[in-house]
Amino acid sequence: MFAEIISTISNLLYSYILIVLLLGAGIYFSIRTRFVQFRMFVESLRVVAQPGNDKNGLSSFQALMVSTASRVGTGNIAGISTAICLGGAGAVFWMWLTAILGSASAFIESTLAQIYKHRAEDGSSYGGPAYYIQAALKKHWIGVLFAVTLICTYMGGFNLVASFNIADSFRAYSFFDPKMTPLLVGVILALIFAVSIFGGSKQISRITGVLVPLMGIFYLAVALFIVVTHYQLIPGMFADIFSNAFDFQAIFGGFAGSCIMNGIKRGLFSNEAGVGSAPNAAASAAVSHPVKQGLVQMLSVFIDTILICSATAFMLLCSGTAPSVEQAGMPWVQAAASSSLGGFGTIFITIALCLFAFTTLIGNFYYAEMGLQFLCGRKPGKVLLNIFRIVAALVVLVGATMEFGLVWNMADVLMGLMALINLPVILILGGPAIRAMQDYMKQKKEGKDPEFKAADIQLKDKTDFWN
Repeated sequence: MFAEIISTISNLLYSYILIVLLLGAGIYFSIRTRFVQFRMFVESLRVVAQPGNDKNGLSSFQALMVSTASRVGTGNIAGISTAICLGGAGAVFWMWLTAILGSASAFIESTLAQIYKHRAEDGSSYGGPAYYIQAALKKHWIGVLFAVTLICTYMGGFNLVASFNIADSFRAYSFFDPKMTPLLVGVILALIFAVSIFGGSKQISRITGVLVPLMGIFYLAVALFIVVTHYQLIPGMFADIFSNAFDFQAIFGGFAGSCIMNGIKRGLFSNEAGVGSAPNAAASAAVSHPVKQGLVQMLSVFIDTILICSATAFMLLCSGTAPSVEQAGMPWVQAAASSSLGGFGTIFITIALCLFAFTTLIGNFYYAEMGLQFLCGRKPGKVLLNIFRIVAALVVLVGATMEFGLVWNMADVLMGLMALINLPVILILGGPAIRAMQDYMKQKKEGKDPEFKAADIQLKDKTDFWN
């Protein structure tokens, strides 16, 4: 009964409310920023290479890696398989559209996080939606609601999915025991996860800074190899994507399982644009102008969806292995890889997913810990923090033993609730971020490396860094 209730709520959210809100906000911010995702894409590449302005804060690249560690995960492999198996190849198009429009929302929310970030005792910075809600809207209770939802989504829903998919990836092997293997994987994963998170956020940024680039490049190379070796299927693949995306009779005949809904669900799950997660990492970056971090987080959406999700989609659709509802998730990915690469393909996908999912687990916990710090006035007691970390490890253990439909639907519902809070807030508060972008462009035209002052955009709210 619980699984049915969660599934019903998920369908309601994504069939009506979030489709309008996500696409509407993306279109609105794309127009207001004059399509910043295209116009300033090259600038985002330049900015991400700049060193941090303060040794106590994260550099733009480190902040990008923390947010990309959370974004790039099981959604990029198992999520894409699920979307295509349940919604058809057209889901890929709607996933692209969600990312392209959503990157404008990602720019706005991360720029706001930088504008309203707070100074820590050691001189570093912190912030995120809960903080800009409190600073600009003066509504502490909304900030508290967002922080609680953030913890439930990232430490709960998303980490349940990541843990489940790691355990599910072993289903392709002969030694898999439905009762014992998931439990054993869960115990091992929970222990490794606990060792990582007890090292703190600096430890997390070091781990993700090494693992994310390496695994991303290697995964893209293997996916490209599979696509190139099946080059004759590429024209048919694109034909399937676009014809299925606009097969309106099929879409509206069963909207709950359509390519639109599955594409938007999995696109949002993968890139998190507008959900309010990445701003927590964006606020930790030491930059001279808030727009720099807005551009970096916009780039993270591109890396996640346009590069890595597309690589998975192309690899699957060019593999010659047909999708089916029964193979949704890891089984189709492993079947597609093994049809091209033999036994190595199955092993490679398992290793890739474990690495993707592990960095997702610790990146997600970074966000959950930020939510706890907001609730505790930045100073959660040592006992509370240790209990919090132990609970997070137990969630990882439980996730490995859960069922496919329930873990995905729980994550979708919790993520949807975060978006329902954050998107209306950034629509209300978007003005300062847009004025900051205009200030940035003005200084660039004058040949300067932009530096931000709150007074330059007539910001009346007090800030810790920009006055």
